Amino acid sequence: MPHDHSDHDHPHSLLPSDPALRVKALETILTQKGLIDPAALDEIIDTYENKIGPKNGAHVVARAWSDPAFKAALLDDADPVLAEMGYYGRQGEHMVVVENTDAVHNMVVCTLCSCYPWPLLGIPPGWYKSDAYRARAVREPRKVLADFGVSLHEGTAVRVWDSTAEVRYLVLPQRPDGTDDMDEAALMNLVTRDSMIGCGLAVHP
Repeated sequence: MPHDHSDHDHPHSLLPSDPALRVKALETILTQKGLIDPAALDEIIDTYENKIGPKNGAHVVARAWSDPAFKAALLDDADPVLAEMGYYGRQGEHMVVVENTDAVHNMVVCTLCSCYPWPLLGIPPGWYKSDAYRARAVREPRKVLADFGVSLHEGTAVRVWDSTAEVRYLVLPQRPDGTDDMDEAALMNLVTRDSMIGCGLAVHP
């Protein structure tokens, strides 16, 4: 059989990528200087990546789908509503929730850096921080949505919100049809991280 001369055959393919190497080197230096505790750092990463992730945001969305009064309060002034649920803190201040409808589809970008609601969505994905997304989301949002597999009706307007250090946004995606009998726990499973950024739709059951 012919041998596959892929990159995996080379020793350097076993090394992490250049950005990962830089992060590891920086972590090693800071650890040696006693400035960080690797165990504490691992716990923080685990918390945002697995324990928080997009689960908090999905809880908010599912409750808004299920409770009209809660939804109205959330859209009117999100901060006190989210604080009451315990979803507040660093990178989660000054939240604004915008609702997707048949008439308007919202999506979020941070054109200056990567401002993102960590307490609700966890660690931002790599593409959210990329120069390409930050530039194209404003210039050609429909093409960006198409890249994510989102196809909208011609009559649906696209509104792009620029997240900043002062204001961060959460998209309330449309509730899928055929979910009237589902409780909050089941509805949470339909909410994806991308749907709360506006680059995806809620999953149909």
